[in-house]
Amino acid sequence: MSDTPPRAVVVGWPVTHVRSPAIHRFWLKEMGLPGSYDAQALSPDDARAFFRSLPHSGLAGCNVTVPLKEIAAAACDVLDPVADGLKAVNTMWLDGRYIMGANTDVGGFLDNLDDALPDWSRYPGPAVVLGAGGAARAVAYGLKLREFSPISIVNRTADRAAEVAALVGGTAYGWEALPKLLADARILVNTTTLGQVGQPPLEIDLSTLSRSAVVTDVVYNPLETGLLTAARARGNPTADGLGMLLYQAVPGFTRWFGHRPEVTPALRRAVLATLVPPAG
Repeated sequence: MSDTPPRAVVVGWPVTHVRSPAIHRFWLKEMGLPGSYDAQALSPDDARAFFRSLPHSGLAGCNVTVPLKEIAAAACDVLDPVADGLKAVNTMWLDGRYIMGANTDVGGFLDNLDDALPDWSRYPGPAVVLGAGGAARAVAYGLKLREFSPISIVNRTADRAAEVAALVGGTAYGWEALPKLLADARILVNTTTLGQVGQPPLEIDLSTLSRSAVVTDVVYNPLETGLLTAARARGNPTADGLGMLLYQAVPGFTRWFGHRPEVTPALRRAVLATLVPPAG
């Protein structure tokens, strides 16, 4: 078995939209390492059995995307502190027969902003997070780690916003509260799919937002979302969402293939090429 090249997969339902294979295959080729990384559709009904069988699967581990992250967390023997706090796992590997789980979305969010805007968290303050899904949980948790407070979770469905807010000691609001919340915000993060290719635009009025507030979007297709265009036009510091995707992949690759990769402009170009249809 020691001579068998390590294999890893990303699982989700559906899984056709994921860009993880492009990331990990780029690193494998760049470093000249043996190994493979593929995408595999996995239904929620079959997920727990799949995760529990990892020690016998021949896989070094896997990435997990929606809607399986909570099922993955429940199937692990050991969780890292972030995954334990969020009860959601996106990266799994083996330690002997133990199934290990981590949530690297939080680190990916923070590393992306640290790279794009090195001083973004020097003076933390009020934060506004749009959305209440898995990405909102990771973003809110990361903001709490960097001591942003209060953290306001804004969502059209109040119950879901309340669940996310409870994780970080924040407060849930409906969409109508946004203008007042933006007036005090030091950072605004969109974690909804609004503005993504194939989705309705994110239509919000930024006029009450301070021009010194950071604006970032977890959407990376398109790379320049309407929110980022509007924020940049008024002078706000901005960061796109692609870096979060790239940085969250680093710990998993390191675990599975034994080498720590780097997030580089060449990697960004390679992943962006998978998002843009060829001309003509």
